[in-house]
Amino acid sequence: MKNIFNSKFIRISLILGCGIFLGWIFFHSNPVKVETHDHKAETAKATIWTCAMHPQIRMTEPGKCPICGMQLISLAKDVTNIDPGTIQMTNEAVQLANVLTSVISRQNPVKELSLYGKVQADERLLQSQVSYLPGRIEKLLVNFTGEVVRKGQTLAVIYSPDLVTAQQELLETAATKASQPALYEASKDKLRQWKLTNDQIASIENSGQVKTEFEVFANTSGIVSARRVNNGDFISPGSVLFDIADLSHVWIMFDAYESDLSYLSRGQRVEFTIQALPGVNYSGNITFIDPVLDPITRVARVRVEINNAGGKLKPEMFATGIVKADLKEYKDQLVIPGTAVLWTGKRSVVYVKQANTNEPTFKIRDIELGPKLGNSYVVMSGLTEGEEIVTQGAFSVDASAQLEGKPSMMNPEGENTTSMPGMDMPDEPKSKDNKGMPGMDMP
Repeated sequence: MKNIFNSKFIRISLILGCGIFLGWIFFHSNPVKVETHDHKAETAKATIWTCAMHPQIRMTEPGKCPICGMQLISLAKDVTNIDPGTIQMTNEAVQLANVLTSVISRQNPVKELSLYGKVQADERLLQSQVSYLPGRIEKLLVNFTGEVVRKGQTLAVIYSPDLVTAQQELLETAATKASQPALYEASKDKLRQWKLTNDQIASIENSGQVKTEFEVFANTSGIVSARRVNNGDFISPGSVLFDIADLSHVWIMFDAYESDLSYLSRGQRVEFTIQALPGVNYSGNITFIDPVLDPITRVARVRVEINNAGGKLKPEMFATGIVKADLKEYKDQLVIPGTAVLWTGKRSVVYVKQANTNEPTFKIRDIELGPKLGNSYVVMSGLTEGEEIVTQGAFSVDASAQLEGKPSMMNPEGENTTSMPGMDMPDEPKSKDNKGMPGMDMP
């Protein structure tokens, strides 16, 4: 019995010893640990996405603002950025904000001026058709405004008692012209003063009969712009019967504002279109600039002359013209797009892209602008040739700068703000012991 007991004790002791040895091996060994870093996760943690209109929104992933639906912008900062006045954006943020840049260069600036005006009749071709005979209008052969007349065409028939008397004197003096030639010539001159031709006078003298009615002939060709008389009216010498306008040559009268007059000069080419004739382009040179401004509208009239043989251009049609003026005094100056400029009262600023950076980095800069050239501006100072500026999406870049407290359009010095400019809330009052809200002090 004693041998059996001893053998069991030895077995149990061996088992316990093996267990203790194995436990010491497992729990006291120092295995090599391999540490892995998830750089993408770190990048995601370092990138905060917010809304330019609602800076209280903070997202860890790009997307749209849950309040207004605008694209979120990044607030990620590059710790290696030395200049504290710059704003850095990720490539994803630049794409979402549709930020575009361009390199500025020197150009020969051309200023485009838009002019608006109307077609008018050439004042030099306006005629008043008058009667040189006193009498009564027996018959009008031109009866309405707008009728086309030709030179030499009969316009009206007039009965003139004075002309009847003058014809009788001619016939009487013609019988005694051999003995009294002076009276004969005087009677003929009297008829010539009433614009009777030598052929008409000879016809009266040869027929020996007095005519009671005489025709009034058109002395020019054109369009009747006004009718001044009616059938049966009594007229005196010099009375206007019709106003006739020759529209084979017309004027385009544009209105030019006083601020644009310094860029206009005689001889400049004007490209223009007529609203009533879409698809047709016209051009002409400036022949006259009114030296006096209209005191009410503050504009001066600019005249362009053009042939109108087909008669398509009619008075009072609306015209739109463009003049391209070469600004020789600003030759070889820097020119930037108008979309790149942000205005803050008297200041004009742009965002310049910084060179030699891993991610898009921008810095605000004040510039001085010259004249406007349509959709661009001449730069007088503040930029140098070859620099790259933001030409689209400048407001998005400025919003990022404001959210990060960097110098921006409305914040030239840069401040650590957490709300939009002009929306700062006053600090909340604290309790005396600074332990909580007023009235909520704990004993």
